[in-house]
Amino acid sequence: MTDAELRDLSSATQARVDHLVVAEMVTPGARVLDVGCGDGALLSLLVRMRQVDGRGIELSREGVATCVSHGHAVIQGDADTDLGDYPDDCFDFVILSQTLQATRNPRRVIEQMLRIGHHAIVSFPNFGHWGVRSSLFFKGRMPVTANLRHAWYDTPNIHFCTIRDFVALVEEIPATMEKAVALNAAGERIGFNAPWWLWNLLGEQAVFLIKRV
Repeated sequence: MTDAELRDLSSATQARVDHLVVAEMVTPGARVLDVGCGDGALLSLLVRMRQVDGRGIELSREGVATCVSHGHAVIQGDADTDLGDYPDDCFDFVILSQTLQATRNPRRVIEQMLRIGHHAIVSFPNFGHWGVRSSLFFKGRMPVTANLRHAWYDTPNIHFCTIRDFVALVEEIPATMEKAVALNAAGERIGFNAPWWLWNLLGEQAVFLIKRV
């Protein structure tokens, strides 16, 4: 799907661009667990676009209630503690969308995702983006952006990372990187062959498809 098609589909469906990128990575009919699924918007999109067998785990009661009201099989749980209850290889894809930075032990969460799923998809806001850097450098203040909306004193985010940080973690786990997409402020994909430093500078958010070694 081209960037123009992605924007058109986002406009037509009212879906977030990063959610559409995630959906592109999921095989039709797959068994999917959405970790930290929020209000179920991504699950709804995956069911509609990919006809997945979707499940979810969400920390907030309000989020669980909203998901259940939309017909999704979602339970209340914590990504840091409850993924260990799932058996090995019980899902085709385990997704962590814009939640990595809010986990207490990101590496452990990803390792558990790779244990219970054949593939893991992780998306996150990039703390190495030039706008974040300029806010820190010129203003001397923690940034508030479209993807980092909370002030420093009330943010749920406790582990900020950059695209290069995540790439290093994938290599350390170790895991295999199957696909990667960086999106700029306009929701456009940065060139696939661009070096990591350019992704890290221009990408506001990133989506990675990984598989355990």
